[in-house]
Amino acid sequence: MKDLIRQFNLAPHPEGGFFREIYRSKQMVWSDAVSATRAAVTQIYFMLPKGQVSRFHRVAHDEIWHIYQGDPLHLIQFDGSHLTQTRIGKGCPDYTAIVPAGVWQAAATTGTHTLAGCTVAPGFDFSDFCFLSDHPIHLERFRSLGSGLDAFL
Repeated sequence: MKDLIRQFNLAPHPEGGFFREIYRSKQMVWSDAVSATRAAVTQIYFMLPKGQVSRFHRVAHDEIWHIYQGDPLHLIQFDGSHLTQTRIGKGCPDYTAIVPAGVWQAAATTGTHTLAGCTVAPGFDFSDFCFLSDHPIHLERFRSLGSGLDAFL
């Protein structure tokens, strides 16, 4: 794991795991979702080692996950009413998954680690990022499902 962190020059991410932004478009576009301009697209490397999770969070725009190496990723989505859980990567039906704008998401590796890419369009900005644990009404709805997924909060 430490070799991959060094190789890809990854840093700790606030949601868990490690990341590095590898692309931010110079083209700017207007986002109605945030009433501001954003880069047209952004791309990061994102690695989750065993024992760490990507905590439930949401971003303002669509996010596409791509699996590059390691074990499959367990991706969880919560739209405010329903939970969806999928696996992507080696041995799974797909190597990509889409999280629609505004949907809460969390993830974990199914093995020792997962190295993924995350593409957001319009581009990611930390001002558009928030944790489920900081939104009491959504958190109460999530907990009412009795999902057993509190480790992702």
